[in-house]
Amino acid sequence: MAIQFHRLAEKFEQKKYYRYAEQLRAAGLSVPNNIAEGSASPHAAEFKQFLNIARRSLFESVSMLLVFEEMGIVAAQDIASLVSNCDQLSRKLTNLSRSR
Repeated sequence: MAIQFHRLAEKFEQKKYYRYAEQLRAAGLSVPNNIAEGSASPHAAEFKQFLNIARRSLFESVSMLLVFEEMGIVAAQDIASLVSNCDQLSRKLTNLSRSR
């Protein structure tokens, strides 16, 4: 998913939306980075905390996508699958957190 955010950010850069591209990349990379960092913890509570941070980064990313859509920077059909993938991953992170 971070790759999808990166590719979308590249399109933003072509339109000279550099700050938006930077924010989108950072939020997109935050998700797998927090999962990886949390998985290295020997403590379940700390791992859950990192999963929660990753999930919140997903919400941040989706929020940006929806705002960009409203601004006319990106079309709904261009982000629909990415938003859907974020929803699915969010549910998986929630379930993983609850199973710990």
